[in-house]
Amino acid sequence: MSDPMDAYSQVVTHVAATVSPAVASLRVRTVRGEGAGSAVVFTDDGFLLTSAHVVDSGRGNAGIRGVTGMAEFADGTESQVDVIGADPLSDLAVLRARGTTPPPATLGDASMLTVGQLVVAVGNPLGLTGSVTAGVVSALGRSLPTRAGATVRVIDEVIQTDAALNPGNSGGALADANAHVIGVNTAVAGIGLGLAVPVNATTRRILAALIRDGRVRRAYLGVASARAPLPPHLADRFGRRHGVRLAEVVVDSPAGRAGLFADDLVLSVAGQPVAAPGDLQRLMTEETIGRPLELTVWRRGALVDVIVVPRELALT
Repeated sequence: MSDPMDAYSQVVTHVAATVSPAVASLRVRTVRGEGAGSAVVFTDDGFLLTSAHVVDSGRGNAGIRGVTGMAEFADGTESQVDVIGADPLSDLAVLRARGTTPPPATLGDASMLTVGQLVVAVGNPLGLTGSVTAGVVSALGRSLPTRAGATVRVIDEVIQTDAALNPGNSGGALADANAHVIGVNTAVAGIGLGLAVPVNATTRRILAALIRDGRVRRAYLGVASARAPLPPHLADRFGRRHGVRLAEVVVDSPAGRAGLFADDLVLSVAGQPVAAPGDLQRLMTEETIGRPLELTVWRRGALVDVIVVPRELALT
């Protein structure tokens, strides 16, 4: 009988050999000083993916687009890179290499992950180029708060892993057993725990927007909310147990002007059910800016429909 560790080792070495060439050690210089991390080539024409906090200039997108850096790959080649755009609210950024790059890594789909699944982290922790660690997906559906100026947002569906992460891993690849990049390493959550932004349909839209526009446009309602239980008769009627209660409505915001009030219990937006703040957040996309949206709320014992026109979120 073969040693079970042989099969494990074969998977890890295959992933390392496939993904490592596309992962660079990244050095950038911003007004905040010199930053370091990792980046992953993900297109044939030299675009790289990294974490927004690695390239943060402290001056918003205008400053970020002026940031340059140097990417060094496992084979020793180097290429100067320009920051094309960054989105602090998803902690993702896109770079463009001026020189040639290795073949890109293949992006996967984190929505297919299961707890206990083998994952491999590839990056440059503590400046040690081309380091590989392995572990499992220890939890799914974690949340990671992010901030851009006064705006606070939560990244949903974050991957928790016990593959060792250290400073410098940020922006590096978290890959599955098929050598597909299913996460972007972003934070150390504690001893033996790391977090990665998932690669999924939302991530792909963000990357496309950063390549196209250098930024991500989002809609703004002007509310603070929390998950709340539905009254039993509403739960039976709508087939779910929770909605989103508005804890605060900002004065003169789209929500305030539309006549939404604190303590309103939001049940749906544009016909889409909402059961948690993340559901509401995911609907605030570029496509909903300036578009009338019908919100159905439970208010003082009655169902009320309110038309809201979101405006573009301004990051200050």
